[in-house]
Amino acid sequence: MGQELKTTSRSGGLLPAASKSGRVPPRGRQFQKVLNNIKITVLCGFVTILVLRGTVGFGSLGGAGGDFSAVADQRVFEDIDRIIREIRSDSEPDDNDQQPQQHLPSFSLSNSTGKDVIIATNVASNYTLGPKISEPKISDWDSQRRRWLSANPGFPNIVDGGKPRILLVTGSPPNPCHNATGDHYLLKGIKNKIDYCRLHGIEIVYNMAHLDRELAGYWAKLPLIRRLMLSHPEVEWIWWMDSDALFTDMAFEIPLSRYNAHNLVVHGYEDLIFEQHSWIGLNTGSFLLRNCQWSLDLLDAWAPMGPEGPIRDEAGKILTANLKGRPAFEADDQSALIYLILSQQDKWRKKVFIENSYYLHGYWAGLVDRYEGMMEKYHPGLGDERWPFVTHFVGCKPCGSYGDYPSERCLSSMERAFNFADNQILRMYGFAHRGLSSADIKRTRRQTPA
Repeated sequence: MGQELKTTSRSGGLLPAASKSGRVPPRGRQFQKVLNNIKITVLCGFVTILVLRGTVGFGSLGGAGGDFSAVADQRVFEDIDRIIREIRSDSEPDDNDQQPQQHLPSFSLSNSTGKDVIIATNVASNYTLGPKISEPKISDWDSQRRRWLSANPGFPNIVDGGKPRILLVTGSPPNPCHNATGDHYLLKGIKNKIDYCRLHGIEIVYNMAHLDRELAGYWAKLPLIRRLMLSHPEVEWIWWMDSDALFTDMAFEIPLSRYNAHNLVVHGYEDLIFEQHSWIGLNTGSFLLRNCQWSLDLLDAWAPMGPEGPIRDEAGKILTANLKGRPAFEADDQSALIYLILSQQDKWRKKVFIENSYYLHGYWAGLVDRYEGMMEKYHPGLGDERWPFVTHFVGCKPCGSYGDYPSERCLSSMERAFNFADNQILRMYGFAHRGLSSADIKRTRRQTPA
């Protein structure tokens, strides 16, 4: 991504923030490029002469005879051959990216049978999420953040009621969906999130920009989260939520006091992660990350499997070989996080809270057809299987051209989930949807005259 620059805070303090800028090649390398461009220009000139000679004859251009023409041809071909050899021998460092390849260390994991599984990675670790290798890495963010909060009392990290300040972050690709229906459901998704945030005093950011082109797809959230942490030190928790996840319990509040000793809160199951090494042991479609140095270090350790191309492909093979049940495909952020927690438990596990007492992530296929029964028996505010906090449409791609499930089933289920949540908002004003599959609204209480 970019370099770390110092920017002036809202009250005049200095605050590190990320800025996109490319690497400037050394002066010698720039000179070599200019020289090669001159050689290519000369080469094009010789080729032009050959073309003209074949069209109007060399004699017409220079008045010489056939012998001169043959000699000239020979010299032209010799010069062309020499220039091509020189260009090839230059082997520009930019083209070959001549940087020493580094490797992640090997780790030993113990599976459920008690046997050790050796993970040896060939993933290049010279990729950095924030500052480049030649620049100083942020290592004192906690002290910088404390100083900033002290100098800016108007932007506290604890808000009304003594609750930590939360920033909900979501987003979608910068390009339009493959169809208008996908854009429509993205709009419904952000409306759903805004409703929840408005009720609970949570700030929200919707992002449509790629902050690091190497980290696209699943991985785009990592540079975004890092950028927001550094540019918003007043935020205590960054809450990432996928665009295909919907709030379906508008009354439930995350019990943040439970996580005072933790920095990452993610939905999952410890036995699946630490005993079975399952690739679905946790879900990164909805998680909370504390704004602290530990989290910046985690992002820096998490990102090197994500760069698009051979690195991501090679990392995917490693993850498939070592995580139970994982299909063969490129590295994804969820599998990489499980791998990281497993392989470096001493460093990460203590600060990770694996949450499953409520549905920070609820798999949609087992929920959407039960909404009517939930409404008959239970009420909002429970957040668990009785009234799920979040319904996540894993495997549905409403904005893409393909998905793991039929698009008709996904879209109808998303409509039901949206209306199930929207009813909880509308009833505050005396309205409700006529049915969970209907966008039509009806009045639920009689309005009395003023």
